[in-house]
Amino acid sequence: MHILPTISTTFIVISAILVGFGWYHIVQGNRETHQKLMVFGAIFALGFFIIYMSRTLFEGNTSFGGPESLKLPYHLFLFFHITLATVGAVLGLITLWFAYKQKFLKHKRIGRVAAIVWLLTAPTGVVVYVMLYILYPGGTTKPVLDAIFGL
Repeated sequence: MHILPTISTTFIVISAILVGFGWYHIVQGNRETHQKLMVFGAIFALGFFIIYMSRTLFEGNTSFGGPESLKLPYHLFLFFHITLATVGAVLGLITLWFAYKQKFLKHKRIGRVAAIVWLLTAPTGVVVYVMLYILYPGGTTKPVLDAIFGL
């Protein structure tokens, strides 16, 4: 069982669900509910990031264990997912900052884009998880620190 990838993927899905409901509530004019949902969405996204980075640093990343014919499509999809996730995270942080500073016009403008990107990031992350841990056995991992220090 791959407990940490399962937990981190669950966290990102919960984060996206909270963002979706948060967006719904601001459209309905429920600013307080929107704020709470978005803060919890950010907390779950941070939980994902902490687990992911901890695994990357201390265990390494899981290589694709599926058939050779799917390696290139998988890696292209993974690159797309990583790009989405990075853009979504940066836009999310900017959006949170504007909200904190009460610059709601900028928050609203960037927040829409951030939410859309995040709502695309979560399902692509689930596809990566399914490809790595459910459909095919995960490949080998090597700790990043071992690679850096030649251990």
